[in-house]
Amino acid sequence: MVLMTAIVRLSTQSLQQRQENSRLQSQVSALQGQIEKDSQDALLTNAEKEGSRNKAVSYLQDIQAKLKTINNFMSKRGLHGFSFKKLNIEDSPKSDTRLYNDFSNYLDKVVNNIAFTPMGYPKLSSFTSFFGSRGNPFDFGGREFHPGIDFSGHRGDPVKCTASGKVIFAGKAGGYGNCIKIKHANNLETWYGHLSKINVKEGQRVTVGDMIGKVGSTGRSTGPHLHYEIRKNGQPVNPKQYLSLNM
Repeated sequence: MVLMTAIVRLSTQSLQQRQENSRLQSQVSALQGQIEKDSQDALLTNAEKEGSRNKAVSYLQDIQAKLKTINNFMSKRGLHGFSFKKLNIEDSPKSDTRLYNDFSNYLDKVVNNIAFTPMGYPKLSSFTSFFGSRGNPFDFGGREFHPGIDFSGHRGDPVKCTASGKVIFAGKAGGYGNCIKIKHANNLETWYGHLSKINVKEGQRVTVGDMIGKVGSTGRSTGPHLHYEIRKNGQPVNPKQYLSLNM
């Protein structure tokens, strides 16, 4: 009888132990599953962060390339380049994608405006005559309206276009002598007069900084120099306002 009681007690304890072991194994399995899930979530989160950083770096590189393009346009015009404030990804309240898309689109507009708007110097030299009323060099004592700016120079000095556009005239034009007229965006034109040589043809597309001709003294001129005009909607405007970058 005592033996039977001991056997029943041991059998009951063994069953309870197996049940406890099974419960513990279930808990361990659940814990391992949670750990694995947490690890996977952490990996996914890190991957997303890494992807965001990679996108940010990509946008920054694109922006830097555009800044180089802008500065290249500036140097071709004889102007100093410029840069924007360095951006810090962590400081942006927007998502990285929205912030850099906005900034990239803005820079696209800046690059386009700079490329197709007359700006800077067609020739790096001093001025010999300004826009507006001046003494008539062929009628001492009289005055005349001067529709552009004159740059000093020597025969054969290179003349560069100040904006990308299309050549609409290249030839002799009365008092302008050998003259080039280039049409740009926003109904703007640039005129280059008194040239000794013309290097472009009507209908030709030119890019800012291209050498389009050479300084001369053809037409109504008292000596070698470059006459430079900017016209908007067909009317001459003061080129001085286009000699530097204002944004």
